[in-house]
Amino acid sequence: MNDPIDPAIRARAVQAARGSARFDRLLTGGTVVDVATGELRPADIGIVGSMIASVHPPGTREDADQVHDVAGRFLAPGFIDSHLHYESSFMAPADYAASVVPAGTTTCVWDPHELANVLGLDGVRWAIEASRDLPLRSLIAAPSCVPSAPGLEMAGAEIGATEMAEMLAWPEICGVAEVMDMPGVLRGTAHMTGIVGAGLASGKNVNGHARGMVDGDLQAYASAGVTSCHEIISPEDFVQKLRTGMTVELRGSHDYVLPQVLTQLAALPMLPPNLVLCTDDIFPDELIEKGGLRDTIARIIARGVNPIAAIRCATFHAALRLKRDDIGLIGAGRQADIVVLSELTSITVDRVFTAGRLVAQDGKLIEPPRRSPGPTNTVKLSPQPIESFMPKVNGVGDGRARLRKIVGARHGKWGVLEAEVRNGYAVLPTDHALITIIHRHGRAPAVPQRSIIEGWGTLHGAIATTLSHDSHNLLVLGRDAADMQAAANALIACGGGMAVARNGKVTALVPLPIAGLLAETPPEETAANFAQLRAEADQVVDWQPPFRVFRMMTGLSLACNPAPHPTDLGLTDGATGEVFDPAEPLPA
Repeated sequence: MNDPIDPAIRARAVQAARGSARFDRLLTGGTVVDVATGELRPADIGIVGSMIASVHPPGTREDADQVHDVAGRFLAPGFIDSHLHYESSFMAPADYAASVVPAGTTTCVWDPHELANVLGLDGVRWAIEASRDLPLRSLIAAPSCVPSAPGLEMAGAEIGATEMAEMLAWPEICGVAEVMDMPGVLRGTAHMTGIVGAGLASGKNVNGHARGMVDGDLQAYASAGVTSCHEIISPEDFVQKLRTGMTVELRGSHDYVLPQVLTQLAALPMLPPNLVLCTDDIFPDELIEKGGLRDTIARIIARGVNPIAAIRCATFHAALRLKRDDIGLIGAGRQADIVVLSELTSITVDRVFTAGRLVAQDGKLIEPPRRSPGPTNTVKLSPQPIESFMPKVNGVGDGRARLRKIVGARHGKWGVLEAEVRNGYAVLPTDHALITIIHRHGRAPAVPQRSIIEGWGTLHGAIATTLSHDSHNLLVLGRDAADMQAAANALIACGGGMAVARNGKVTALVPLPIAGLLAETPPEETAANFAQLRAEADQVVDWQPPFRVFRMMTGLSLACNPAPHPTDLGLTDGATGEVFDPAEPLPA
């Protein structure tokens, strides 16, 4: 979607607003959700080209080439998703647009962090090109952490201050994407100081990832120049970040946090203008079923937030954050991004206009979007032998060994396993599992790193993925080596994706050949394939919400967070920066 408004269009809009020229389109009989004043007010909307020319009393104008009767409907600004990764939906930009625009999202702030971790600047360039000429405005944030935890993992590329400055000079780039190397920012490393400094020098937003940061560390992080955070874990965390002046991007993908946070929000004397909404990460079946940001807005309304306030957070506040005075509000001179709602509190979307055109109705795009071929052949691995998925112990043939392990499914802690060793491999207790990670980008030796984990119950198969935050190496969780081998080799053969195996055979496979992250199938097919895979995964793992959930499969190697995580370099500690060989026994 092109933003610049032709001066001739603007000149014609001025005349149309004065009654000296006709509107191209006129929306009549609706009630405007005025996010500037908090009012619900009857008004008609006149559109010229891509812009709103006039919002005027109902019935006072009839001169238009097209008239759309929206009687009994509410007219809200197009929703703005303030932080997300298309890659989590497995969808390329055209397919993502087809999924969310009919549900009211007209602008997204996309951090193509996963593509960049596989492909570097070429991944960001593809993200920009693939987002052109779509009914969805994709504002691209420049990935800041490639890799997210330098020294703890090896991604497919590296981005430093020089690359960041280059991206920020591109007109399509709206700012620095979430700064996840929190220790680097606090220590003032040259790498992170250069990246954040490039953002500050550009005048564009520097977005954050301040998970678990409070008190002095949070103040230091904000002082470094980072001005937002979507990593909200508690009501106290929420209000501290608001008080720093950070923009809090309240996300819909962590529903277990919302009740307490919204109770805290209700206790504040006003709606903070630095509160916006985002989705962050949504799997394809949930996206197709619920519509992305539309669902987030509806859920916070259902938990007691005033509907106009909820929509305001997802529109006007987001536009303020983006320093954009052309979106986020139904008003003259703004882009004609308008969501027609048949019901306000449930956010039931009837029609969607973007840039002045009717682009979606009754849950579907009117015209299919242009799809762009994506980069493939990024899983640079040969088929793996079964030994890659057996818990090797260095220097011990038969006997016993003390081995490091991860304890927990979300907020992991260090533990020690007293293991029996047979023929050089540990014998895992039934409630322990193995994670094998193998570098898949061709930038380092493909040495399997096998880490022991407790907290996932007794597994009855294996799950493999090449979408594994943040370096997106091949990750396999399981107990039985034959299951793990089958799942892993299925992904190597198809160029990446997700696979489930049981009894030595693959039972579900979602190919993601674009960068090992995105599908080439239509959205509904991708969603159906994933739903089948998730159902098969239910047979492998006994899920225990809120932490032992399928979503955590993609975050097991998230090395930037302060806890033990497995990566392609070994067993790492995000708090101390240490890397351990998981096969090396501890002293007795």
